[in-house]
Amino acid sequence: MNAPNSFPGRPVYIVDGARTPQIKARGVPGPFHASDLGVAAGRALLLRQPFQPSDLDEVIFGCVSSGPDEANIGRVISLRLGCGHHVPAWTVQRNCASGMQALDSAAKDIALGRADLVLAGGTEAMSHHPVLFNEKMVAWLAGFNRAKTMPQKLRELARLRGAHLVPVIGLLRGLTDPVVGLTMGQTTEELAHRFSITRAEMDAFALQSHQRLAAAQVSLTDELVPLYDGQNVIEHDNGLRPDSSLEQLAQLKPVFDPKYGRVTAGNSAQVTDGAACLLLASEDAVEKYHLAPRARIVDVAWSGLDPAQMGLGPAYAIAQLLQRHRWDTGDVDWWEINEAFSGQVLACLIAMTDADFCRDEFGRDTPFTPISSDRLNPDGGGVSLGHPVGASGARIVLHLLRVLEAHDAPRGIASLCIGGGQGGAMLIERGALS
Repeated sequence: MNAPNSFPGRPVYIVDGARTPQIKARGVPGPFHASDLGVAAGRALLLRQPFQPSDLDEVIFGCVSSGPDEANIGRVISLRLGCGHHVPAWTVQRNCASGMQALDSAAKDIALGRADLVLAGGTEAMSHHPVLFNEKMVAWLAGFNRAKTMPQKLRELARLRGAHLVPVIGLLRGLTDPVVGLTMGQTTEELAHRFSITRAEMDAFALQSHQRLAAAQVSLTDELVPLYDGQNVIEHDNGLRPDSSLEQLAQLKPVFDPKYGRVTAGNSAQVTDGAACLLLASEDAVEKYHLAPRARIVDVAWSGLDPAQMGLGPAYAIAQLLQRHRWDTGDVDWWEINEAFSGQVLACLIAMTDADFCRDEFGRDTPFTPISSDRLNPDGGGVSLGHPVGASGARIVLHLLRVLEAHDAPRGIASLCIGGGQGGAMLIERGALS
């Protein structure tokens, strides 16, 4: 059963992809900025292609918070990759799905005939997210700069108070929804309560993520680009805790609701730096450069929902895809659902099999068939790998491609929740040119 091509016009092929190891943030700025990571992944990918970087039609990268020296980070990466002045490049931001949005944007340009060969992906250096002056301090600095004489400056200095020096932590503010006032972890607490997900279930899911990554880590080298930080070569995702146990996880205190909460650092995605990118092509580009497509992007779905329930985004986006193609979950071979939080993924799985939820939210007479745990995130996910927010949407598509190839399977869906109350899902298929 072949899925119809949801993009109007031409088919869109995934030719190749690469990513960096995901480097766990350790409380200080990491060794690489977001553009460094994007360049590392992109350079390795382009070096093994039969065309020049300047042959690309455009470069698109997702990033949530690039540094002050990386404005329009897609263009910065493109120029540093040697794509030249004439290759346009741009940046997209859809919070946690920025990397997937870059792929979607590239796919639409190819399908519409506006491009034939596009480098697209995402990058994020969460350890470099900014620490900012608060508004009181900014106003005080403005007043101090207007002071011309020494007496005026001394009067301004006398107005300086401790409240002026309280910083705004960009990472923490960015992980808080500005409309409902909840952190992403608090929205997961909401879902845990709504769907009666226990702390033990969350911890068991987290442990499984680490165990699966530990078992797969050696084989992941074919999608990874080693990094050198000036002292060490980083070859693997370094947030893995191979000795993790349920007993250790149970000892961790809840982070977002100290008294009654179930979400801990151990069953949440790690704060991480990383990048991932893919090369997308039209059939014309495939033939011109004698490329060997590995898969086709068939469809993409975006959903919106209550920001306080944002973790359910994958359920809504996946339901869109399945209903559009008149499928049940069994028609899809493998799944990647980004592990922002253990409880968030578990809530999605429960919601899709709940008759009342499916009737009320999706208009379905019957719930979806449960997604088999054996077919979901077989090599771990954000809890063990980390979740560099701008890159994860591209990483899960790249890894889904690898899983499909490893199991000689034709079809997979990658999905993730999005801060602000959205969900995204991408359907890819393997097969010959058609």
